[in-house]
Amino acid sequence: MDAAETDPFDLAADAAAVLAERTGVEAHSVALVLGSGWAAAADQIGEMVADVELADLPGFPAPTVAGHRNLARSIRVGRVAALILGGRAHLYEGHPVSTVVHGVRTAVEAGCSTVILTNAAGGLNPDWPVGQPVLLSDHLNLTGHSPMVGPAPPADKPARFVDLTEAYSQRLRGLAREVDPDLPEGVYAALLGGAYETPAEVRMLAGLGADLVGMSTALETIAARHLGAEVLGVSLVTNAAAGLSESALDHAEVLEAAGEAGPRMVALLRGVLERL
Repeated sequence: MDAAETDPFDLAADAAAVLAERTGVEAHSVALVLGSGWAAAADQIGEMVADVELADLPGFPAPTVAGHRNLARSIRVGRVAALILGGRAHLYEGHPVSTVVHGVRTAVEAGCSTVILTNAAGGLNPDWPVGQPVLLSDHLNLTGHSPMVGPAPPADKPARFVDLTEAYSQRLRGLAREVDPDLPEGVYAALLGGAYETPAEVRMLAGLGADLVGMSTALETIAARHLGAEVLGVSLVTNAAAGLSESALDHAEVLEAAGEAGPRMVALLRGVLERL
């Protein structure tokens, strides 16, 4: 049976078992998924315990998007054993939803009760400059997909109809504000991606209540909440959304903006881990 035919929850359990064997860490308590341009943070957040290439773990494709790493890193910050996923899979790469959320499911199987999801996002709020980190208070899943579609979860997992009233933990947002009191909150709109949004689409998203727009995170949040993990979402505004500035949108500039904001991001993530 190949990965495409394997039950996704069984595949996550298999990946978690290999991860424990390869890292020598029986259980991690926190997972951090690093978005575009965030990967360098893996070198600075905590004390490295072990590295494993993502593509060496069952069900993980090698990342193809610039700014991501083919890396699962076990680190320690104080008493916290944390798992950093330096890359993620996206729908626009042609992956099925089960692959997109496989990292989060593997992390929960590996013991993680807290999942920190980061991303690079376009900003719709004119008061937020490039380089501004924003805590996610909610999301709009506009990808047309959901990790809860398909065969029902196994009997030992919760029912598919996950409550998303508090998709993003207020408790974790409070910890983040202890580290960086000036952090604003916003609603993240997740789209299929593969191309940036048009100005008309950005106006539509603003009308729906979005403050940020990107191509990830929402599906991972649903999968994590389904399995009972708390989620902290952090977007880094790396560009103004289409039509809100005179500049053309360019992925290289997204990575540059993320790199310049690196020290603040590292301090935020490390500070949250120290408070868990």
